[in-house]
Amino acid sequence: MSENRIKYRHLQCFLEIVQQGSVIRAADVLSLTQPAVSKTLKELEEILDARLLERNKKGIELTKFGHLFLEHASTSLAALREGTEKVAEALQQRAHKLSIGVLPTVATSVLPSAVKHFRESDTTTRLHLSSGPNALLMSQLRVGELDLVVGRLGVPEAMAGLHFEHLYSEQIVFAVRPSHPLVNKPDFQLADICDYPILYPPQESITAPTVDAFLLSQDITNIKDRIDTVSDSFGKEFIRNNDAIWAISRGVVAREIESKELCELPIDTKETLSAVGLTTRSGPENIAALGQFIEAVKRVTASY
Repeated sequence: MSENRIKYRHLQCFLEIVQQGSVIRAADVLSLTQPAVSKTLKELEEILDARLLERNKKGIELTKFGHLFLEHASTSLAALREGTEKVAEALQQRAHKLSIGVLPTVATSVLPSAVKHFRESDTTTRLHLSSGPNALLMSQLRVGELDLVVGRLGVPEAMAGLHFEHLYSEQIVFAVRPSHPLVNKPDFQLADICDYPILYPPQESITAPTVDAFLLSQDITNIKDRIDTVSDSFGKEFIRNNDAIWAISRGVVAREIESKELCELPIDTKETLSAVGLTTRSGPENIAALGQFIEAVKRVTASY
C-alpha cells in the first residue's frame, strides 16, 4: 500500500514547498540542498502516482491532487508533532515521578525511614506508593506502571523479565496480644493454636505457601476457625481485642512487638525465612531518582 511508503520527510518537504511557494526557499528552511528537496518531492509523487505541484511564472501551484493531499498531509504532520510532544511531556513527568509497589512486610518497617532518607536529598520527585498482592505488583512492574517493588521475592513464574536484589531475610511469626492464654502456657504446643481463631494469608498472597508448608511439616492440618486477610490494619486491631492468632511476616508487626503492644508465640519458625528485597525490570533504567531511592532503602536495611 502506498501510504506505508510515505515517510515523514516526504510530508515535511511537500508542506514546506507549499508554505514557501518555492523549492529553493523550502530547501533553505529545511537546511537541505535544492536537488535533495526536488528528489523527495518526486519520490512522493511517484508513490502517489499523481502530480502534486506545477511550476509556472508565479512559482509553485498546487494541482487538483495537490489540493486533496495538502489537507490530509497537514493534519497528519500536526498529529505526529502533537504525539511527539505528548510523549516528551509524559517522559518529563515520569522523570519527576517514582512509582513504588510496597508489600505489607516493608510498608511499616522499611518504607517510612527510606522515604525520609530519600527526601533528604530529593524533594522534587513525587513518590507514588501503592500496595497489593505480589502477583499484581509484579505484573504492574513488568508493564512499566511501577518502577520498583519492595518486598518478598516473588514466585518463579512471576519473575520473568524482572531482577531481584536480596536485602535481608524474614520469617513468619504467630502474633497475639500480650494477655493471650498461650503466651505463658507452661506446656505450650504448636497444636494449641488450633483452639483459637487464626488470621491467615489468603491463598493468592506471597506468604500463603510458606505458612501452608510450615504447618504441614508440623502436622497441623485441622484449623477450623480461619480468617483469610491481607489487611494489616484489620489484623492488628483484631488481635488487640481478641484471643486470635495472626500468622504474618514479622516485619508487619515488628514495631508492635518491640513496643510490647503485641508479642509472638514461642514457635521456632526459622524454616519460614524468605528473601526480602528490591525487584526491578531487567536491563538498565535511566531514572536517576530510582537509584537514589534504592540507595535509601539499602541504607535503612543495612543493619537488618
